[in-house]
Amino acid sequence: MAQETPVTFLTQDAYDRLAAELEELSINGRNEIAKRIEAAREEGDLKENGGYHAAKDEQGKIEARIVQLTNLLRAATVGDAPESHGVVEPGTVVTATIAGDESVFLIGNREIAAGSELPVYSEQSPLGAAILGLNIGEKTEYTAPNGRQIAVEITKVETYAGQ
Repeated sequence: MAQETPVTFLTQDAYDRLAAELEELSINGRNEIAKRIEAAREEGDLKENGGYHAAKDEQGKIEARIVQLTNLLRAATVGDAPESHGVVEPGTVVTATIAGDESVFLIGNREIAAGSELPVYSEQSPLGAAILGLNIGEKTEYTAPNGRQIAVEITKVETYAGQ
């Protein structure tokens, strides 16, 4: 059974930036790496050709990023960040007390806040899944990857204003 791709919220700016990156990689990135591979091939023995192997590794990374961006953009819901109504949802900035310490972070895809210092937790992360749908003042616990139960209290939910 195929795993369903989760829908991701992206601001219009993030969508445009990622679409431009995809176009750049699909055209110029692929052409440039093909030229590097061909030039390395012409040097002869491929078994001991470091330039060839480096170019092939780079080609793999480019193709993986193209697939990642294509899937992300295909499944994205694009628009303004949701207006905050005190409920934790994708695209909101959350202030929470986590294990006694105050943290401020964005719920959503890390691509939304690229270039920002704001930490991002996906809706599928243990923390994100535990707090999604909670209101200001509500408390919960989640299980950290190390197995510990961690207490969380939502103290503030704001509209994400971008970078």
